[in-house]
Amino acid sequence: MKSKKQKPDFLHLGIKLLHWFETNARNLPWRKTNDPYKIWICEILLQQTQVKQGLNHYLKFVERFPNVESLAAADEDEVLLYWKGLGYYSRALNLHKASKQICNDFKGKFPENYADILSLKGVGKYTAAAIASIAFNLKYPAIDGNFYRVLSRLFADDFDVSKPSAFQYFSELALLLMPDDHFGDFNEAMMDLGAEICKPKNPACEHCPFNIDCLAFNSGKISNFPVKSKKTKVTDLDLTYFFINFEDQFLVKRRKEDFIWKKLYEFAIEIPPEFEKYIIGHNVISHKLTHKNLKISINNVQILDFALFQKFALENDFEMVDFKRSRLKSFPKPLQNYLAKIEKKEDFQGELFN
Repeated sequence: MKSKKQKPDFLHLGIKLLHWFETNARNLPWRKTNDPYKIWICEILLQQTQVKQGLNHYLKFVERFPNVESLAAADEDEVLLYWKGLGYYSRALNLHKASKQICNDFKGKFPENYADILSLKGVGKYTAAAIASIAFNLKYPAIDGNFYRVLSRLFADDFDVSKPSAFQYFSELALLLMPDDHFGDFNEAMMDLGAEICKPKNPACEHCPFNIDCLAFNSGKISNFPVKSKKTKVTDLDLTYFFINFEDQFLVKRRKEDFIWKKLYEFAIEIPPEFEKYIIGHNVISHKLTHKNLKISINNVQILDFALFQKFALENDFEMVDFKRSRLKSFPKPLQNYLAKIEKKEDFQGELFN
């Protein structure tokens, strides 16, 4: 590969990609609008969610919150409720905060330049570039894992994508391919190519518009790219909960905005000694987060005296709910699964793997 400083003419590759995109673009609802608000919602939603899983969530979310004003005016609990099932709930919290930011700092109008978009809560360089290019046709490559993978393979480039400088390096490289217009289409084409063709495993190279040009493919070294030397460290974490219940009611409390599962609801994390005699069951649930392996122990504490149950709730700021009301609250997935099992009165002693 020639040095980027020599400014080689790679524009023909970008044009070839756009031609491929014309007939191979995925049919997605957010591609039928130039509304920056809806593009922003979909980009945040798809950060940690596959398109197939996120499609219905997106449609329901923008139906309930069709614009910045409706999202900013909504109660935080309701925003989290409409995010239910997607995980990584900090994304929903940041959307809510950013919507208020837009109303306060930009008079309710979605910002139209890259720097202002980047200033929004929860918006990083990739998301800002995606919105700027797709909604406003600004020339910013939306560098993400798809870009790293496609460009590394296309040029058999061994630049380590785990380095902090990788974003800038591949941004400069992408700009060499980027045509003089249709910047949003270019970014979406690269996303589709990476998601559908140039996949991390078992790429469909025979269908790739770059297979004649791809140095990694033509040298038989596709599996060598991209190069990533630094791997994310995964840690183990043990959590203990107490599902304190009286008949069809149980106690929940909202988490604070720190650590994992921000602002979601959970069960008690400790009980007084006199409650230990009411423990009637115990479950251990294994759950994986991006950087953590969780081992969650849940003790079923069945209180027989309502006055005792109510007194503990009031003194410790717990909310008493039944299963119907609990469905209006957002719980971490393993606790939500536990509630579903309890409600069905299923016996699931032992290990549960989600």
